[in-house]
Amino acid sequence: MTGTLRLLRLALRRDRVILPLWVLGLGLLPYVYASSFQTLFATEAERVDYARISAGNAGFLALYGPLHGDSLGELVVWRGGFVPVMVGLAALLTVIRHTRADEEAGRTELLRATVTGRFAQLTAALILTCGAALLTGAVVAVTTIGAGLPVAGSLALGAVFMLSGWMFAGVGAVAAQLTGSARSARSIAVVALGGAYLLRLVGDISDRAEFVAWLSPIGWVHRVFPYSASGEDWRPAMLALGFAVATVGVSAYLMAHRDMGAGLVAARLGPRTAAASLRSPLALAWRLHRGLLLGWVAGFAALGLVFGAVGSSMVELASDSEGVDEMFTRIGGGGEVTDAYFATTAAICGLIAACYAVQAALRMRDEEQTGHAEAVLSTSVGRLAWAGSHLLFALAGPAAALLAEGVCAGVVHGTPGPVVGASLAQLPAVWVLAGVTMLLIGTLPRLASVAWAVIGVCLLLLLAGPLLELDQWVLDLSPFTHVPHLPGGSVGVAPLVVLSAVAVGLGVAGLAALRRRDVRAL
Repeated sequence: MTGTLRLLRLALRRDRVILPLWVLGLGLLPYVYASSFQTLFATEAERVDYARISAGNAGFLALYGPLHGDSLGELVVWRGGFVPVMVGLAALLTVIRHTRADEEAGRTELLRATVTGRFAQLTAALILTCGAALLTGAVVAVTTIGAGLPVAGSLALGAVFMLSGWMFAGVGAVAAQLTGSARSARSIAVVALGGAYLLRLVGDISDRAEFVAWLSPIGWVHRVFPYSASGEDWRPAMLALGFAVATVGVSAYLMAHRDMGAGLVAARLGPRTAAASLRSPLALAWRLHRGLLLGWVAGFAALGLVFGAVGSSMVELASDSEGVDEMFTRIGGGGEVTDAYFATTAAICGLIAACYAVQAALRMRDEEQTGHAEAVLSTSVGRLAWAGSHLLFALAGPAAALLAEGVCAGVVHGTPGPVVGASLAQLPAVWVLAGVTMLLIGTLPRLASVAWAVIGVCLLLLLAGPLLELDQWVLDLSPFTHVPHLPGGSVGVAPLVVLSAVAVGLGVAGLAALRRRDVRAL
């Protein structure tokens, strides 16, 4: 463990921007939900009707999990049912970033050449991530108590968030030992997270297969039941804590039985010579991006199916609650509540697609740090061709994903044309964030990951801006504020053109800066 505290300080310094963002951004969401529900429902009868309709909706059940009561606290827990998944995602990515990614880049070997213990880096990464999850839970508990919710339920809800981070920090630590690639480790951990969510979904939507939800770590934290009238159930929380401890122990054991720089799963050797299809930088980029692209498109298609199924119940919800009708009409769309609903889901999908755009653009930075870019650029391939091939996927990939979501949602709801148009209208704003990422890669490569912070700010402005009644100039900082509210709203060509021009300008500036700086500027 020698050197653990110093490595922890280093990790805190490296994550001084991203870490507070996901701690505060995810930790404040329950407070935002509580405030919005208090505003939306003028009477208790409206809240009870909303809970009754929502509890029987299959789409809501898939997204948020089961609703077990009609109190304000239970509605907050239900509405935030997907947030523990986001906490788990942030936790596993943080652990892999400070373990396998550093090892792949060669930084771990340099650190281990000093007076540093074998387990110091893994321990520092876990302390950092679990501490961040603990702070997230504390923010949840303090803010929900301040919103007037019961103390016991607020503490339980904070524990749900904390344990979600702890469990998947352990999953990320195990994945980091299995493979020699950070990209593969992320894929393994994200698949495990997605499998846990799928098991929770199957167990919740099927009365005969309810036991399946008990096979999922996400299902465990959902069964703590904060704010329940019968009291919280802490037994699933103990199960989640045991899982977190077990995964950390397994990761330490696996680390002690592998070589530096290698994973327990041996890398598959490629052919002696490359295929003819890999003779261009674009073909190589396709080979590197295709798995990510297909996964995102499939995920967006599934999301579209869920949103389309939920859309059919919006009219009933709005007719039973004037607050819900007013909320969707204020957020976007025209006079029809279904139009406003799909305008809201399109904005959410746009932000998620922006995450894909940033991830795809940052792939060129990963290639640079691992030395692969230097090998490619030592040939006749120019920097613009190499960077442009990756940037193409950051631009075209979100378009394919949004198209898949719009088509699936529109077909399920019966109005494919307007819904597809609403989804694709988000593209210029998505491209702006891809352009910001390219600019950071070209000018400040060591701070390229700050692009995730930009997405976090846009997310907070979308979710909390209207509810907190922020000034319009603050809301205008997000490119998604300038996207037309479709379907049902008026189509403004000028904002789309301006956003596209801004995206092009940012991308060109980033490419120009990349041509002038040193490659692999760590």
